[in-house]
Amino acid sequence: MPRVDKRLDLLEFETMLLGRHMHMLNPRARGMSEERLDRSAYVLLSRIQVQGPMSIGELREAFGLDASTLNRQTAAMLRAGVVERMPDPEGGIARKFAITAEGKRRLDAHRAENLDGLEKIMTDWDPEDVAEFAAYLSRFNRDIERLDGRPWPRG
Repeated sequence: MPRVDKRLDLLEFETMLLGRHMHMLNPRARGMSEERLDRSAYVLLSRIQVQGPMSIGELREAFGLDASTLNRQTAAMLRAGVVERMPDPEGGIARKFAITAEGKRRLDAHRAENLDGLEKIMTDWDPEDVAEFAAYLSRFNRDIERLDGRPWPRG
């Protein structure tokens, strides 16, 4: 059955391209140096940075991923030295993952590279257009999170 609203076709196409282009914000990212975090580590560290130390169960709830996937991802992050295990500060049984100083340094560097890439892309945009685009993306993400039942904490 054909869609009545062709704008959704355009939106689907453009979000597909956006997903493709996001990893290309920084030319050095294509080489995936040891310094650069992979996508899953970047997202997990970003969430832990906003929310604080999290257990596998909390990460599972936050991302809707199975425990085996999260165990593999956090094991790689432990080996890379970007997270450490710690006792639950509230006395729970499960150990939590916290960002290390190295993890914070690499997360901040990765984010700075992303911001530099966005700045290069949007250099000719009016500041109001950048703010409006960010507001629409925020609304779009919040609506996805509402439907998924997993809101992302925002500072």
